[in-house]
Amino acid sequence: MSDTGRRKYFEQFVDEWDKMFTAEELELLEFLIDSFDFRKGYKVADLGCGTGVMFDIIRRRIGPEGIIVGVDFCSRMLEKARMNFPFDNIYTVDGDVEDLPLKSGAFDIALTFAAFAHFSNQKRAMEESARILKQGGQFYVIHLVSSSELQEEHHQMGGPIAEDRLPSREDMMQLFIDGGFKDVKITDHPGLYLAQGIKA
Repeated sequence: MSDTGRRKYFEQFVDEWDKMFTAEELELLEFLIDSFDFRKGYKVADLGCGTGVMFDIIRRRIGPEGIIVGVDFCSRMLEKARMNFPFDNIYTVDGDVEDLPLKSGAFDIALTFAAFAHFSNQKRAMEESARILKQGGQFYVIHLVSSSELQEEHHQMGGPIAEDRLPSREDMMQLFIDGGFKDVKITDHPGLYLAQGIKA
């Protein structure tokens, strides 16, 4: 499936995207973000940001002096994100996670929510995430379902995402290590997938 086909697939969900997450799921996201090391003034990259579901949660933790850069390859999603969150410290970039148009070593935290399974070259996405982080920066891969639940969900949805999945625990661990991360942890159980590491 070409990027164009994939882009068109996601574009059809732009208007419903924000409504796809329940109040309980958004609460869980808040809880997760609180458990991460977000600080005032941090620079955060949200990779595969869609309509900016994470923006407000992050913004409240990094304050007006912090910066959020959301990257997505679907320009209609980004238009919606800009409309939803017209703040001076939130920027959106139309770009590919596998070739990020972002400066090396510029970010304190990078994260990807409900997106990593859709990256066609996950190894490259991991390397690029490491590149844009400062030493000691953290990378988080978040899905609000387990890897097996996600695989089943995508299979049922069909179309270009039918085969989109997260790597096995061993493969994900290796992706992080090969990408230059240490202290890698993976949580994978019903209702949550979280993989995280610190740039060595």
